[in-house]
Amino acid sequence: MNSTIALKISDLSFSYGSRKALDRVSFSIDQGQCTILLGPNGAGKTTLFSLITRLYDSRSGTIELCGFDVRNQTRQALAKLGVVFQQTTLDLDLTVLQNLRYHCALHGMSKKLANSRIQEELERLNMYERRCERIRQLNGGHRRRVEIARALLHRPAILLLDEPTVGLDVPSRKAIVEHVHQLSLKNGMAVLWASHLIDEIYPSDHLIVLHQGVVRAKGKVDEVLAATNADCIDAAFHKLTQGAPECL
Repeated sequence: MNSTIALKISDLSFSYGSRKALDRVSFSIDQGQCTILLGPNGAGKTTLFSLITRLYDSRSGTIELCGFDVRNQTRQALAKLGVVFQQTTLDLDLTVLQNLRYHCALHGMSKKLANSRIQEELERLNMYERRCERIRQLNGGHRRRVEIARALLHRPAILLLDEPTVGLDVPSRKAIVEHVHQLSLKNGMAVLWASHLIDEIYPSDHLIVLHQGVVRAKGKVDEVLAATNADCIDAAFHKLTQGAPECL
């Protein structure tokens, strides 16, 4: 087993009745690698995330987190995972601290360790001074920061983000994109970021282009551009999913 692989997906398929949402999807993500899962709405991105997090059960193919099979070694596998879903899962009537302490308790952390990690993560996101505010008092960007802090409290090996910047203003979106890339670069965290926004991609990122449940391309940004004979990500994406319009 290669210990540097944070996420490995092999021949994964899933259907909603007669409609196939994923068709033999395979890819892997190494530690310290930021991978953008790029696809239009309905491509299968959220279904894939639901399978990785065990919200759905896959009947075909395998998913491994740091070598642990999510079906047969669920507890060990999910302990390696941090998740930020597109829709908020924070309790709006609790404070920032109360939400984060509840998460720490679920992971069996002592009060001392929980308080230390909560302070560390909130300070990194410039949110510590707002720790006593109720979630409903925060704007969308600040709520997202709390969710990212929560996802990192138990020191996961891989962070999954399902279009977390949808609906945010431009400064909030840019701040979150930069923060997540720094986590990958400086902390060695593996990242799988589902998005349909081209400007969230850095040149150093890896890409997985998913369309109609099938992986159309995967690799480093420059490798995908070369494989599609495209000059920019916009053109490569449209060649793989729709056609070949001009670069934006």
